[in-house]
Amino acid sequence: SPQVQPFLPQWLAQPKRVQKRIKDNLCPIRDVPGIHPRLLKKLQMNGIESFFPVQAEVIPAILQSASNGYLLGRGGYRPRDICVSAPTGSGKTLAFVIPIVQVLLDRVVCHVRALVVLPTKELAQQVSKVFNIYTDGTGLKVVLITGQKSFAKEQEMLVQKKVTGYSSLADIVVATPGRLTDHIRQTPGFSLTQLRFLIVDEADRMIDDMHQNCLNQIVKAAFQVENDSGSNMLFQRTKPGPLTAGSSCSPQIPLQKLLFSATLTQDPEKLQQLDLFQPRLFTSVYSEKKTLGDGTETEQDTDNKYTLPEGLSQCYVPCDLNSKPLLLLYFMLTMKFTRVLCFTNSREASHRLFLLVQAFGGVAVAEFSSRLAPSERRRTIKEFEQGKIQLLISTDATARGIDVQGVNYVINYDAPQFIRTYIHRVGRTARAGKVGVAFSLVLRIQERRFLRMLRDAGIQDIKKHPVKGNSLKPLVQQYEAALCKLEKTVK
Repeated sequence: SPQVQPFLPQWLAQPKRVQKRIKDNLCPIRDVPGIHPRLLKKLQMNGIESFFPVQAEVIPAILQSASNGYLLGRGGYRPRDICVSAPTGSGKTLAFVIPIVQVLLDRVVCHVRALVVLPTKELAQQVSKVFNIYTDGTGLKVVLITGQKSFAKEQEMLVQKKVTGYSSLADIVVATPGRLTDHIRQTPGFSLTQLRFLIVDEADRMIDDMHQNCLNQIVKAAFQVENDSGSNMLFQRTKPGPLTAGSSCSPQIPLQKLLFSATLTQDPEKLQQLDLFQPRLFTSVYSEKKTLGDGTETEQDTDNKYTLPEGLSQCYVPCDLNSKPLLLLYFMLTMKFTRVLCFTNSREASHRLFLLVQAFGGVAVAEFSSRLAPSERRRTIKEFEQGKIQLLISTDATARGIDVQGVNYVINYDAPQFIRTYIHRVGRTARAGKVGVAFSLVLRIQERRFLRMLRDAGIQDIKKHPVKGNSLKPLVQQYEAALCKLEKTVK
């Protein structure tokens, strides 16, 4: 049998496996036990008749952990934390939105009970949009804090000062780390002492050092003693320890952590920092057993740490620095690629490439970077989805986790330096069971390292796709003219 690495905690070594193949394993929404009729109706109104495998497994697990109402865990025990590792586009957002809305449906007093933390504004907006759809008409309040409104305006959305003290205006808060930390520190009356769910989406990004502090602050705020508002001392939380006669007589609001990621770290020390309670791991990242003709089983690609969407084909194009822009133009103009999402490694590179393609002409192109105002970014995405823009040039930061409909091709204009970056980029296409193609332009000096990086991650099926120099010849003259034009504008 394959060696199990000795240091992996059992929950990591023996996760609950979720089917990878989305299309063959759809589960009709009525077959998932325990979903409130109201939410079933909403799902259908939104055209959702079936759940993806991840949703069908995770929704009941979260509902079950709150089956005695949200103030208690199951059978009076503290609910177990949940980690979900599944590729981009496999439906992680609904997997937490549905159960959380359902658990909070019968709350009486408004308090922050669910907090979702995401690394970028776009992701936060996307998630709050989904929450708004499913809380609509329930009386539950969703507040988005990403720093797009002034701090004072956000404070007004979060809390209301009354004669008797402060009261919360939010049941569910969706936030980016920086702005959230500011409110924990500076907004009087913003309290997390009643927090029941902490959802960390794109968890691997959030565990990184810069955000670790944010997670610590949330937990600290959640276990803080409230004194000023004379609040109900019955529900004072203690950090979980052994149950004693004394600790079990006052009910605890359990704080449950739900972590979601396409690339959940397998590093136990990093996960240790999250201080998870008896976690359960749901993953569609695993190797499948193949039965050979003689009845014996073989483990296929055992070190396959990441899953990629099933409908994805991957190619790489060996090239040199000068031919990279020509290759992109060749794909767009000669090969007539449509709906292409193109990645560079920096904002500057994105901008330059955008100007160059624009100067060349003949391609409906836009750039997507942190240079743009959020409203412009939304407009750009919309035009791309409508097919008015055929080429969208982006940086990793902006595109991470963003759900762009109908990407046919991902082109890595700059080869990604880390496997995670690669996984996230190529996962922008072939979403939700559709097909897509990823092309990586790889400089000859990078080729060995690039292929080794993929091989180490268990990604075998990338094909070499050389493009002959004379295919690019017809573009050269116009390209040089565009370069001259560009030099002039840059000056």
